[in-house]
Amino acid sequence: MSTLTTVLVANRGEIACRVMRTAKAMGLTTVAVHSAIDRDARHSREADIRVDLGGSKATESYLQIDKLIAAAQASGAQAIHPGYGFLSENAGFARAIEAAGLIFLGPPASAIDAMGSKSAAKALMETAGVPLVPGYHGTDQDLDTFRDACERIGYPVLLKATAGGGGKGMKVVEDVSQLAEALASAQREALSSFGNGQMLVEKYLLKPRHVEIQVFADQHGHCLYLNERDCSIQRRHQKVVEEAPAPGLSVEQRKAMGEAAVRAAQAIGYVGAGTVEFLLDARGEFFFMEMNTRLQVEHPVTEAITGLDLVAWQIRVAQGEALPITQEQVPLIGHAIEVRLYAEDPTNDFLPATGHLALYRESAPGPGRRVDSGVEQGDSVSPFYDPMLGKLIAWGEDREQARLRLLSMLDEFAVGGLKTNLGFLRRIIGHPAFAAAELDTGFIPRYQDDLLPVPGALSDDFWQAAGSAFMQSLPAADGPWADTRGFRAGLPAEVSLHLNCNGQDRLVTLAADTAILQGEQLWIEHQGVRRSHLAVCNEHTVFLRWDGEMQGVSLFDPIAAVEANQSHQGGLTAPMNGSIVRVLVDVGQTVEAGTQLVVLEAMKMEHSIRAPQAGVVKALFCQEGEMVAEGSALVELETAD
Repeated sequence: MSTLTTVLVANRGEIACRVMRTAKAMGLTTVAVHSAIDRDARHSREADIRVDLGGSKATESYLQIDKLIAAAQASGAQAIHPGYGFLSENAGFARAIEAAGLIFLGPPASAIDAMGSKSAAKALMETAGVPLVPGYHGTDQDLDTFRDACERIGYPVLLKATAGGGGKGMKVVEDVSQLAEALASAQREALSSFGNGQMLVEKYLLKPRHVEIQVFADQHGHCLYLNERDCSIQRRHQKVVEEAPAPGLSVEQRKAMGEAAVRAAQAIGYVGAGTVEFLLDARGEFFFMEMNTRLQVEHPVTEAITGLDLVAWQIRVAQGEALPITQEQVPLIGHAIEVRLYAEDPTNDFLPATGHLALYRESAPGPGRRVDSGVEQGDSVSPFYDPMLGKLIAWGEDREQARLRLLSMLDEFAVGGLKTNLGFLRRIIGHPAFAAAELDTGFIPRYQDDLLPVPGALSDDFWQAAGSAFMQSLPAADGPWADTRGFRAGLPAEVSLHLNCNGQDRLVTLAADTAILQGEQLWIEHQGVRRSHLAVCNEHTVFLRWDGEMQGVSLFDPIAAVEANQSHQGGLTAPMNGSIVRVLVDVGQTVEAGTQLVVLEAMKMEHSIRAPQAGVVKALFCQEGEMVAEGSALVELETAD
């Protein structure tokens, strides 16, 4: 075999950047591929060579096998790393790479076939004696079959795409009245994300923990497990927080689950990095869920507690090298916790957010601190791909040290220009129940009032602080009140500013001694105690951190406010940029409150636009296949008398 010198990463975002970081450290040349709109994305900028795949949607670029193979050949790459998502668990992709004489930095296509289908994987595990959650994993995909299976299993049930992960094509169904709509939506999501709409259904367990085992196998028959991760804190079946090792797991449980995972991998001739996922109930029993035949998003916490580089292992094992350690030599050092930073709006049902990253400031590097990111300040977040911006990972000698270190990182991180879940993550990691390791998949719904407080009016103290920060931050060109940096002799004793923030506006009157801005720290004194708040001026906006959230403050524009109000009149509007996949009503149709009117797809997830009250559809402003911008009117509904 020729010496490997060049690696192409068939992915984007933070995982592409992360893989290239290791490849470069190993002395390899890196090749990035990108869609037309990702031409200047961070992963493209960081690569040694980049190849334009064209198109905007993943189906036109990152999912085009022929284009990826051609890119590898044109760039001189001898190997392709799939990252996660996209084609990482596509056996056809693995075979095409092999047929082209290239190295696939993943498992054999036969292993992907065996575990790529959740249904086939469960059948294989059943034969091997691994306990399964009650469910239906058959090939018949009609509604009646699923209705009968659900009645046999008992509600609530969980619909899952057999060919994917990441929460795509996954729906909880509470009763039979929800089944038809949920099944159709899950099938469409699965087809869009993975090219395969086949579904399975299983019993939805109450208060389970999600514990997964990292396995690694070489081409010489050796396979070991690299401890476990707890991924119980989830939203819409999408992991939000991951940690290693799993709190409270005994040595005996770790060994039993680890050995079961190794047996599963060996049964299919596995090679490379893989993850076997289990549900762990309160009695300590575990049930097989699925096997992911790729590198997981949460692999950094395993790297943190073992000191290993799993991407380096993938590259070496794919070239025929043996695993460098035995099971007995696998380290378990300290504790690590990871959170996923998303562009999304927690106050609006976590709808994905798109737009310009006017501010992006990562936490400071240091011992036990790691940030894996796919963006930089000035980048744009499009509606075509997953909205994850990056991951924050903290390691400590014990769980509490890791938790406190992660809290500090979250406090230092700053994002402005679009909505993120940064404050939501801060509230999870700081919650007493999380500190006490009271973990299960119902954590977020259980503590929703604490984690997702209802947003209210911004306080008087906020407006005063925002006015002071705005007054002292902007250069002279932005207004007569800002002809100096800070308050100076000769200025009026009071200045009034009409400010806008997050849909609210306020006329603020400021006195000269309100606050002092030093660099990017706004110091506010109250009853002899001075506290600082991060205040960053960027693009005619001051981003002020207040109560853990970055708030963007700008001068109020009455003309823009009127135009925005007019643009929202006359119809139900698009909550984000996206593509119309279904129009379910006609003009003149009478609908009840809650009726599904339009289905919008954005960032690989479907979002339903429903009637807020009973009425008659007066007009439709969209059609299937059309791209729409956030705020665009979609349906005009005339309220019934």
